[in-house]
Amino acid sequence: MASEITYAELKFKNASPAPVVEVPPETKKHEHHPQKYPPWLPWLISLLLLLVCIALVVVLLVVSRSHSSTQPTVLQQKFTEWQCILAVSQGKEQGWTCCPKGWKRFQESCYYLSEDMMRWAESVQNCTGMGSHLVVINSKAEQAFLTKELPQSPTRANYYIGLHAQEVGKWRWVDQTPFNEEGAFWRQDEPSNVAVEMCVVIHTISEIRNWNDVRCEHHYRICEAVAVTLMEQPSS
Repeated sequence: MASEITYAELKFKNASPAPVVEVPPETKKHEHHPQKYPPWLPWLISLLLLLVCIALVVVLLVVSRSHSSTQPTVLQQKFTEWQCILAVSQGKEQGWTCCPKGWKRFQESCYYLSEDMMRWAESVQNCTGMGSHLVVINSKAEQAFLTKELPQSPTRANYYIGLHAQEVGKWRWVDQTPFNEEGAFWRQDEPSNVAVEMCVVIHTISEIRNWNDVRCEHHYRICEAVAVTLMEQPSS
């Protein structure tokens, strides 16, 4: 009698996954596993990128400063002939302090004494156009130097300085330097402090106190600019 085979479908609750059949080493297929990196590697890469960014910023700053320092000033662009004296800094560096030809030098400044007369506003523009400004007097030594350098005129000509007022008695320097009344060099009984005299000049007289407030009309002028310093390159 032939044996009879019966098939049945069975469902098991909470059945465990089918067992994994181990393949013998010789029959196991080669599988590609992604390479694992140490957990600190992303942090290292981020740190390196940050350092590179910082280095780029530093380089850009240095380059921009070097370009700005080598750019000629307006004073240098306006004049081609210069007079220089040898100067040695406190750091023992040797260089040259230069002023445009025809200008007067005192300490670290250059001064232009005009030979023509202009009104106040035109005088301001003329000095600015040369890369300078109407002179700002900061010390007794500077005042004495200018008084000595002014040509002695029998008509006692007036030279504008950079001091003026927009309100009577409220004097201001053109470069916004605070006005110090104790450091002023007014002539006796000056300033008049009247509404029609809002500009200040130096009289061409020998006394060190020779400032006077005047009408802002045609006068000579004194322009001032920072002297140009040229440092010698060290020999290789």
